[in-house]
Amino acid sequence: MPVFDMGEEWVVDAFGCDPRLLRDTACLRSVAQTILREVSLHALDDGFWHTFPGEGGVTGLVPLQESHLALHTYPEHAVATFNLYCCRSGCAWDWSGGLKKALGATDVTVRRVERGRSPTARASRPDTKAGEAAREE
Repeated sequence: MPVFDMGEEWVVDAFGCDPRLLRDTACLRSVAQTILREVSLHALDDGFWHTFPGEGGVTGLVPLQESHLALHTYPEHAVATFNLYCCRSGCAWDWSGGLKKALGATDVTVRRVERGRSPTARASRPDTKAGEAAREE
């Protein structure tokens, strides 16, 4: 089975954020715009934003030429979550530094997922043995 480069997905959780900023839609739009600009991605429009009532957070989705950026905030837990799916490689961003600066995060976990690679396709790569996953690049 051939290996196709279908891009990469970034799954990010930011903890210890300033709850006030997690309710601030303008701030979160700015964070999204910064990410897209610094990674050279192209928004199809301003996105869809929903601010929950009262002390609730914000959900945002920005469709991209390259796929999408989604974010959800949980002010009651001081947490922001992000998902960036990019249909090309090379979409790395300094999630930890950027979210600490923009949202006051104290801890950021980042997971990168290669898309379009099946376990059997990985086993056919020269750097793996049958039944073994390829090393992260």
